[in-house]
Amino acid sequence: MTRAKAMKAPLKTWSTPAAAEEKRIIPCGLCGGQEFKASLACDGFSYVRCTVCKLVQINPQPLEREVKQRYGEDYLNYELANEEVFLNLQLLALGDAGFGELENELINRNNKPRILDIGCATGSLLVKLRKRGWETIGVEISGPQAEYCKNSRNLDVRGLPLEENNFPGDHFDVVLASHLIEHLNDPAALVEEIGRILSPGGRLFISTPNIEGFQARLFKSRWRSAIFDHLYLFSKKTLTRLLEQKGFEVEKIATWGGLAAGTAPAPVKRLFDKAAKYLGFGDVMIVRARKRN
Repeated sequence: MTRAKAMKAPLKTWSTPAAAEEKRIIPCGLCGGQEFKASLACDGFSYVRCTVCKLVQINPQPLEREVKQRYGEDYLNYELANEEVFLNLQLLALGDAGFGELENELINRNNKPRILDIGCATGSLLVKLRKRGWETIGVEISGPQAEYCKNSRNLDVRGLPLEENNFPGDHFDVVLASHLIEHLNDPAALVEEIGRILSPGGRLFISTPNIEGFQARLFKSRWRSAIFDHLYLFSKKTLTRLLEQKGFEVEKIATWGGLAAGTAPAPVKRLFDKAAKYLGFGDVMIVRARKRN
């Protein structure tokens, strides 16, 4: 019996069910390569790995219009039900990446520094940041969530994809993108647009599952982040390469999550969680990157 079979696999992250959608074969989302090898065979879909840069991706990929249709009322209900847990995880991750020190510096230097949260979901983080002195804007393509942010929380949240909002260049001091990039058809276009709208020296905080983490290696296709909604699965190397290609300097990478709850006894989980954070093999990573001047 293998280790993966001996240890109970964690429940997968919530996702829309695998369905028949219109798809097309695309070049690698990172290097433009055309050759792939099979990577993960999941229930109703599969991933391939680029033979050149090693980025893991679903390919053929659903069309963008198909992807947008996934995030409706059910997704809003899911986010609201888990809002407090997700907010706390975001705050912990930002703390690991040094957000607090940067926040103090910017607020002391500028009465209301500008921050953009892309994929802001229900807006709970924006509410907290607004109270702490930030000028906040959000982007959320899930229509029900964008409306909830505007109507229930009086937030400035745009319902169009980032590239369609035509924000001014060099405008924001900080951009956040938590658990977003893996959902998008064109992650390179996202990072390029972030680079355009960030001020010189501005920071990007981006979090995403870590395909090279311990859990991903252990559980493979049963890994909790190998889900239908995740079109790309990044490693530290592939995400760093993408950021550097688009004019960013990676300043820090932190990971967390050694073992998911329920997969091992509590003392074992605590040990793995500490080791994952210290040694960098956690299930999820956050990257802090600086826009080059």
